Amino acid sequence: MNFEAFSTPEFFENPYPMYAKIRQAGPLLPVGPNVFVTGRFTLIDALLRDRRMGKTYLQSVQARYGEAATQDPVFQALSRTFLMMNPPAHTRLRALLMQAFNRNQVEALRHIVEATTQDLLDRIGDRAEFDLVADFALPLPVEIICRLLDIPVAHGIELGVAASRLASALDLAPLAPAQLAEANDAALTLEAYFQGVIAQRRAQPGDDLVSSLLAAEDEGARLSDAEIVSNVILLFVAGHETTSNMIGNTMIALFRAPAERQRLARALHEPARVAQALAECVRFDGPVQMVVRTAFEDVTVDDVTVPRGSIVFMLTGAANRDPAVIANPDQLDLSREAVPSLSFGGGIHYCLGARLAMLELESAITGLLSRFPALAPAEDLDRLAWHRRNNLRGVRALAVRTR
Repeated sequence: MNFEAFSTPEFFENPYPMYAKIRQAGPLLPVGPNVFVTGRFTLIDALLRDRRMGKTYLQSVQARYGEAATQDPVFQALSRTFLMMNPPAHTRLRALLMQAFNRNQVEALRHIVEATTQDLLDRIGDRAEFDLVADFALPLPVEIICRLLDIPVAHGIELGVAASRLASALDLAPLAPAQLAEANDAALTLEAYFQGVIAQRRAQPGDDLVSSLLAAEDEGARLSDAEIVSNVILLFVAGHETTSNMIGNTMIALFRAPAERQRLARALHEPARVAQALAECVRFDGPVQMVVRTAFEDVTVDDVTVPRGSIVFMLTGAANRDPAVIANPDQLDLSREAVPSLSFGGGIHYCLGARLAMLELESAITGLLSRFPALAPAEDLDRLAWHRRNNLRGVRALAVRTR
């Protein structure tokens, strides 16, 4: 197996048959010198929690692109995010960022999320047909993150193009030279914009997320401007594309399982049941399909040893369909309780924005099904245009009809 296997049209359309073959072939499959992939739930879950497994982001870049590429703007920008760091640097950054993303802070955002959802549904109005991605799933997280950052929505939409291009650099398969050049330009564009925002907030603080990060302090430590810029970019990119893909993937899964969709429709006024059902949807076809770790020393889990220095691409999308852990994993079953899922990662790098993402998903799906109970696909679900990415999974468009 090699990196190119993750860039075929068949993989982009439906990666799960290939994931099944990877799980069946063994716990660790080589894809390059000291580079492996795994799709087994128990192995990934254990490795994500093991402190001997960590981040060597630029090393993984070098393995795929060569040493010179590690100096590219996009990889340098991503390397400065807390997502790519290890303790103690990661611990310090995450503690500061958590001041803006703890449970109470996220719950305080509920009215913003719900108001934004309803506003977008009002804009769709009584149209007989619309694009669920362009008209709803994509603008919802963009408008919410713009409100959190207190930047004009028009700017957020413009920056969305750059965010998508930067996000492509997170893929397992190397980008073509032209795509890499676009990702580098995108990183520079986003850095320049948010440097300007930070300068404004330093002069005139507000109650937005950037001002909160400027004021955040943990045992006398504060974030530097460079750290704020890189991590705001990360939050913008993550809030822009992963949530929109999650909404689209969820609706596609519900369209393909009408009985489960009706089960959810009957429970729309029961928040606990909605949350349980949507956790299953994210398990079934989540937007983030893989994470990466490096072994800092030999790590043995059960009978599997990951050699020191090895880079492991952990296919969380495959783990979420592992029949060794989940009964009938290829079936969407909204009655599942305590769904085993690695959709938001695990260990010290568990997704910082998981609560906000699920809040947005619950508001979006509840709003859509309540406003448009007859919502149905207006195109063949077997011929959708999926993004050509092997990490962030989602469709470019999804035509739906309301009656």
